[in-house]
Amino acid sequence: MTETLWPAPVATAAVDATVTIPGSKSVTNRALVLAALASEPGWVRRPLRSRDSQLMADGLRALGVGIEEQVNNSSGGSGGGEAWRVIPAGQLRGPAQVDVGNAGTVMRFLPPLAALADGPVHFDGDPRSYERPQHGVIESLRALGARIDDGGRGGFPLTVHGTGALDGGTVELDASSSSQFVSALLLSGARYNQGVEIRNIGGPVPSLPHIRMTVDMLRLAGVQVDAPEDGGEKDVWRVTPGALLGRDIVVEPDLSNAAPFFAAALVTGGRVTVRDWPRHTTQPGDALRGIYAQMGGSHRFTDEGLEFTGSGRIHGIEVDLHDVGELTPVIAAVAALADSESHLYGIAHLRLHETDRLAALAKEINDLGGDVSETEDGLRIRPRPLKGGVFHTYEDHRIATAAAVIGLAVPGVQVENVATTAKTLPDFPQMWADLLDPPAAAGV
Repeated sequence: MTETLWPAPVATAAVDATVTIPGSKSVTNRALVLAALASEPGWVRRPLRSRDSQLMADGLRALGVGIEEQVNNSSGGSGGGEAWRVIPAGQLRGPAQVDVGNAGTVMRFLPPLAALADGPVHFDGDPRSYERPQHGVIESLRALGARIDDGGRGGFPLTVHGTGALDGGTVELDASSSSQFVSALLLSGARYNQGVEIRNIGGPVPSLPHIRMTVDMLRLAGVQVDAPEDGGEKDVWRVTPGALLGRDIVVEPDLSNAAPFFAAALVTGGRVTVRDWPRHTTQPGDALRGIYAQMGGSHRFTDEGLEFTGSGRIHGIEVDLHDVGELTPVIAAVAALADSESHLYGIAHLRLHETDRLAALAKEINDLGGDVSETEDGLRIRPRPLKGGVFHTYEDHRIATAAAVIGLAVPGVQVENVATTAKTLPDFPQMWADLLDPPAAAGV
């Protein structure tokens, strides 16, 4: 099979652009699940339209949830006024077939919901989904009273034999490999007869801001949640049983997807504004402001959004990315172009994402002449002069955007399967081209 290669554009001048980032995948897919479980219809406005969100919507439709897609061109802001009206099923239905693709939110969030269906729900997905951790969800659901047939694999494919209800109660699990194990149970827990109490008995939970996002969105839906960060017991989350309200949710831009665009400002010594950046948010991507500032940039809020400016110098960084691991690939790409060594740590869990992100980054940057070594829980990056070559993506959207960032400064970088960016950032190649050569009508 011939590789499909995308020549990464080289920056010939400092970038100066304003970018509209599509909606957050994390918010979109949580909002869809909560709306599907509500007692009345709701709206999800400015949703992300990507492979991951489409898989979530299609999975919910298979269970009987109505999702009507509408566009109101008179609405402003990111998303162009698009909205999804979600009509709960009343009783989720089985038998059903759900394709999880390689979407972590779909493979973790829908099985707990399927336990409430009135028949069997079969889940399957991409080959990589068979390798990603699912044991935390499977074992927890069994402890809460669900019957799951996974052939003893602890992963996909699997069938959840829904009985229309689930007892719920207290469950102990090891959530050290994915915060999504906790979020998955929290999202459906209010519909379980006894609610749910989740006790993490493993190591530190990665990506805690994503659990905070789940908790805040549950509370907006009228659910009572006790969480450690609100003074509750350490590593324990509780959801009280009860009805969920149908809400009107506006999805924020996906701040993690701003990583390559702000990186372009750093790498070229230019300026990039991301429209509609929220001043207060639970999204992990908000950490970009501080991390990139340490690497040589500066930022300020404007009427339009968040403006980030590069200084023309990139500094190495020593940083714990445990809570914001999804930012690692692009940060690693920037670090490979810095003027000093970087150490990224706290991210051993990235070996279990769409691909082994630590191994992939080390191999691909080294193949371009870099000097990246894996540590027990991260990467050491020693900048070296890089050369062009093929940068493989391993069907991982964030590896692809990292390659594009390196390509700004290194002629001849060819990105294999850049189309994988459609997972969360549709039209990335065109957005990247517009960043370097803004259309004449931009900003009008």
